[in-house]
Amino acid sequence: MARPPKYTLKYAPEIYEHMAFIQSKHHRLISATIKQQLSHVPEVRTRNRKPLTEPAVFGATWELRFGPKNSFRVFYEVDQTNAVVTILAIGVKQGNRLLIGGKEFEL
Repeated sequence: MARPPKYTLKYAPEIYEHMAFIQSKHHRLISATIKQQLSHVPEVRTRNRKPLTEPAVFGATWELRFGPKNSFRVFYEVDQTNAVVTILAIGVKQGNRLLIGGKEFEL
């Protein structure tokens, strides 16, 4: 069976600000999970990866959740033509609140 095409990961400039509000002990987990989950088949719906019905935070069309108690959220969009996944926002879900870059957003 042929291996799926590899996508290039591109990070929006705001991501560095978002990561500053997440404990540094989680940075390696976030980086590794993004690379593992979004490098090959970013548009395949799974238990923790889903398309968003309407563009959400930062105009994202997809959401990836992972980490302890699925507390991390990565919002991204996929350009299939150029095989590029653009990471638009990284946040932490605490109860019913989503915090991105220290600001609260609605889901």
